[in-house]
Amino acid sequence: MSEFLDERRQALEDEFFHKENEKKLAKLKEHLSEQETKEELQKASGMTDDAVLDKLVHLGLRGPTVAALSLVPLIAVAWADGELQDNERESIMQAANAKGMGPGTPGHEILTSWLVRKPDDTLFEAWQGYIQALMSQLNDEQVKLLKSQIVNFARVIAESAGGFLGFGKVAGSEEKVLERVAATFDAKAAK
Repeated sequence: MSEFLDERRQALEDEFFHKENEKKLAKLKEHLSEQETKEELQKASGMTDDAVLDKLVHLGLRGPTVAALSLVPLIAVAWADGELQDNERESIMQAANAKGMGPGTPGHEILTSWLVRKPDDTLFEAWQGYIQALMSQLNDEQVKLLKSQIVNFARVIAESAGGFLGFGKVAGSEEKVLERVAATFDAKAAK
């Protein structure tokens, strides 16, 4: 009987250690996968800031989807009033297509998810980190041009939902997001 109990105990121990090893192996694979994704993002974006890259990985972005990051201010403005208007969605999709994120591309898939459900504010914060890291690699004139392009296009999205026939009026909630987008670029001047 003692021999049977010893065998049973050994089998339970073996099973326990087997499951523990599987958990450790899965954790190691996850860490390696995150590291590979981080390296992929670094190559695709030129970004070297580890904290920004970690945030992007956590948000589910990959090398092929990093282009979608450029549309985050448009998404934030479109969702500012709590709902996405059809003309806002259409304008954002046109911008995505112009950036090569048409149907079937990884960037299009992630963008579509942002158009269906309002993203958490951590997405905007990740975009801010991305922009601030990018600005550290640009001269003042390049930053000024980048700010102008992004803020102006975000304003087009904001204006597409208001006023007469979709033109001319920006809601207060959208104006606050536009100010937040612009303030992201002002961080370089303050440094």
